[in-house]
Amino acid sequence: MNTPILRCVPSRTTIIIRIMVGVVFLSEGLQKLIIPEVRGAERFRALGLPAPEFLGHLVGCTEMVCGLLILSGFLTRLAAIPLMIIMLTAFAATKADIYVNEGFWGFMHQSRTDWAMFWGCIFLFIKGGGRWSLDNKIAGV
Repeated sequence: MNTPILRCVPSRTTIIIRIMVGVVFLSEGLQKLIIPEVRGAERFRALGLPAPEFLGHLVGCTEMVCGLLILSGFLTRLAAIPLMIIMLTAFAATKADIYVNEGFWGFMHQSRTDWAMFWGCIFLFIKGGGRWSLDNKIAGV
C-alpha cells in the first residue's frame, strides 16, 4: 500500500528527529494530564484560554497520541499536523508577550524549544517517518 501519506524518504537518520519530537511531545502531554495545576488546565486558565479543563485534556491527549505515532513512525505526516498547530498556538499564547516585553532576542531565547519542535514537525511532515518506521514497512518501499 504505497500512498503519499505513508511514502517516506528512506533515510536512516530520520529516526533521530522522530525520537526527539516524539519523546518531547509524549512527555509534555503526560505532564498536562498528571500535573494539570502546573502544565495543564491551570496553566491554560492563567493564559486566559477558554475552557481550560477541556483544552488541557485535549492538548495533553493529542500530544501523547501524536508523540507515540511519531515515535513508532506510524502515520507520521498526519501526526505532525496537530503538533504544528499546537506549536503555533503556543507561540501566539505564550511567546507574543515575551517579544513585546523583551524584544527579539528575549523571544528567541524563550522560544528555542518551541522552534525546535515546530521545525522538527515540519521536517517529519515533508520527509515522512524514514527507513525505520511503520509507514515505510506498510508502504513496502
